[in-house]
Formats: sequence, C-alpha cells, structure tokens
Amino acid sequence: MLRLSVTIITIFCCMMARAQILRLAIPDKTVVLTFDDAPASQYSVVAPLLQQYGFDATFFVCEFPPNYSDSSLYMNWRQIRELDYMGFEIASHTRSHAKVASLTKPQLIQELIYIEAKCDSLKIAKPANFAYPGYSLSPLVVNTLDEQGYAFARAGGGRPYDPLKDHPLLVPSWATDSTNKEEIMQALAQAKDGKIVVLTIHGVPDIEHPWVDTPPTLFKEYLQYFSDNAFSVLSMKGLERYINVTEAKKKLSPDYNLPLRN
Repeated sequence: MLRLSVTIITIFCCMMARAQILRLAIPDKTVVLTFDDAPASQYSVVAPLLQQYGFDATFFVCEFPPNYSDSSLYMNWRQIRELDYMGFEIASHTRSHAKVASLTKPQLIQELIYIEAKCDSLKIAKPANFAYPGYSLSPLVVNTLDEQGYAFARAGGGRPYDPLKDHPLLVPSWATDSTNKEEIMQALAQAKDGKIVVLTIHGVPDIEHPWVDTPPTLFKEYLQYFSDNAFSVLSMKGLERYINVTEAKKKLSPDYNLPLRN
C-alpha cells in the first residue's frame, strides 16, 4: 500500500512539473530552423525561400572574422535589419564567433553586449536567444547567459530537444551540410511524442566555410518536405508558445553529461 502511494505521488509530481513547464502540448512534426554566422546567402537565398513557404526562423548573427566586411561573404547590418523587418528573429552568436568556453565572464559579456547594442541602434529587438559558436560551452557560460536574461541557447549534440528534460540554455540540435541528408531525414522523424527537432544551418551556400555548406537545392528540398508533410516550422522564440522558460529553468538543472557537441 505504501509503495502504491509513493508511486501515485511520484506520478502526480511528474504531471505537475510537466504542466508547469509546458504551456501547450507540443505537436508532432515541430521543427525549429536556426541559421548561424550571417553569411550573405542567408539574405539573398534563405530569407526569400522562407517567405515563399511561410516559415519562421532564427538568425544567430555575428561579425565573423577576418572577412566580415566582405559583403560577398557576409550580411551587413542593413541586411540583418531587413531580416528583422521581414519578421524573422535576430539572435546572438557573439560579436566575433568566439569560443566562449575560453572567455572570462567579462569578455563574454562584452561579446553579448556588442550584438545587443548593434541591434538597439537599428531598432531591432534585443536578442533573447543565443547559439554557442562551434558548440563551445561551459557552466560559466550557461550561468552568465542566464544572468544576462537569455531564454534559450542552442548547442549541438545530434539529438532531439525534450523540453521536459533539456534545460532551455542547453537545447540540442542537428547541423545540416551537403552530405548528411539521410541523417537529417532520420532526425526529422524524431519530431514526435513531445520532442522537437532543431536544425543548425549555415550558408545556403556557405562560400567561406564549405564544410558546413547546405546547397540551395537541398535546402529547398527540406522546405518542400516540411510543406508537404505539414510540419510546424518555428523560430527559437516561437518555442515560447509551448514552453514556459521561467518554469523550465526552475525545474530543470543543466545536464552537461548529455551530448551537446557534434
């Protein structure tokens, strides 16, 4: 009898925690599109295609050294502002694509403040979300992001995001490239039972970093697949419709033993 009572209490507590973290049940076939590094093709190729299909996305922007000023390679801030006007989320990837686990806390804060100030000067909403450059992370970085008011932070890991287990500042994702279509299609099949598939995408194409290139034809294949199969395609910010970030941070502790790097 005592064992049964304990079981009932455990189930009740789990149900309560679930109800507090989730605002709404997460539909199957929920995918989040995120774009890193601000390559020029995100403005010229990606944004028009997203608009054509009516899909949302997050652009994690930085000033990638040493060639950020080359507009054939990277978006300028006028173009980033245009993405904001189009309704896409602009979020932070640090100023210099920094390996944040190697930074001191003041250095990290300066990297964050730079992007926030650039957005403010262009009347872009203050970045609420973050992506770890090169998936570099540490407890210090996670704690600093929390202190600075960031809601979600995207890492790597090659597994789906479970909002009832994964801390919001340690959101796993899959990275696309020109060679891993089969892996990505298998990943998309895991967008069910309350789990969300988050994709990290770089240039479409990516001229300066071809090892993370996603060819435009392949990218369009993914978008058509989402459309044909009734996927819900969100930005990171769009997750707030389903997830109470404040409660998730209270209930979940960061688990650095889970895969968060590819």
